[in-house]
Amino acid sequence: MVSRLTTDTEDFSNVIGLVVDFLSQLVLVAVFFSYLVSLSFRMALMLLVMAPIAAVLALAFLRIARFVTLDAKRVTAQVNSRIQESVSGIGVAKGLFIQAVGFFWWPMLNIASFRSQLQGGLAAAERVFSLIDREPRVRQTGERSPARIEGKVEFRDLRFAYSSKETVFDGLSLAIAAGEKLAIVGKTGAGKSSIVKLLCRFYEFQAGEILVDGLEVCGYRMDALRASLGLVSQDPFLFPGTVADSIRYAGPEASDAEVEAAARSLGSGDRVEDLPSGLATETGHRGSSLSMGQRQLVALARVLLRDPRIFILDEATSSVEPFTEAQIQEGLETIMRDRTAIVIAHRLSTVKFADRIVVLHAGSIVEEGSHEALLDRGGEYATLYDTCFRHQSLEYIERQSR
Repeated sequence: MVSRLTTDTEDFSNVIGLVVDFLSQLVLVAVFFSYLVSLSFRMALMLLVMAPIAAVLALAFLRIARFVTLDAKRVTAQVNSRIQESVSGIGVAKGLFIQAVGFFWWPMLNIASFRSQLQGGLAAAERVFSLIDREPRVRQTGERSPARIEGKVEFRDLRFAYSSKETVFDGLSLAIAAGEKLAIVGKTGAGKSSIVKLLCRFYEFQAGEILVDGLEVCGYRMDALRASLGLVSQDPFLFPGTVADSIRYAGPEASDAEVEAAARSLGSGDRVEDLPSGLATETGHRGSSLSMGQRQLVALARVLLRDPRIFILDEATSSVEPFTEAQIQEGLETIMRDRTAIVIAHRLSTVKFADRIVVLHAGSIVEEGSHEALLDRGGEYATLYDTCFRHQSLEYIERQSR
């Protein structure tokens, strides 16, 4: 796709210049032929008869091997010698004709060489237009666009594979009540992020159902469904401009007061004052002027401004320091109230905050329950907790500081 959007589009754009050059060569042929006719109609007519033959020979000449080319050059030298002997006594007027013949043949040779160049441009154009005409794999069969989505989500016997060699889910079933705070944990490759991608309709599943408020996701308009989803990923993307501009991207019609309210709703809000120029601080290329924690806070504020019914955090706090994470958690406890929240987390604070924890292993749900209940069970979650979460607990930190 990148090749089609860069190299092929550039080759296709060159076709335009090539065609213009081709037309200019045709104009030159017509001009010089008219000039030749004005000098000698009979000789110009003979030249016109010879032109198609010369064009065919020129195209065939491109396929002749090197040794034939050398022979042709020797023959050309002999012909030139004969011509030189024949016209040595001709007057000056008949000699402006010989020069005009040279100018006539030059654009003819250029026209013959356009064929190979034109084929490359046409091939690039075919690839570009095939990309434009390609039908998306994710298909929507309905046009439902409700004014409000409650936030009930259900996966029924879901089967999904990125390729024939990479099956992710083979019969996954999961129900999330409206307003529930669900945490999804598991080792790398268990399928945590794939659940989010399928719900957001970034990929098409092969079998089963995904329901939102009891209706299959394919029955919603794509823009209506995504307007009810708020996704914050691990690596937030910020456009060049001010912090306020990046937040307002989720709602272009939002006022300055609404933008500031969204920014200050995360924790105590003093992170706004930490910015050099407040909300007018320039983010730089992809947010390079801000720290990772500041970028994550801006991305969260951008989603909060949208006020989604289903809030999705895809490991959104895994790249921030504990102090920033504590501020984010403080804001999320308020913002997630009365909203469905799906949290993919590697932090203990986020996991303990959830109403229910689902443990994934190789695309299947192996355990689910509260933090305390899963620890008491001593299964997959307890092992995961000892490996990834225990060192984040307050008890562990206090024990290590003694």
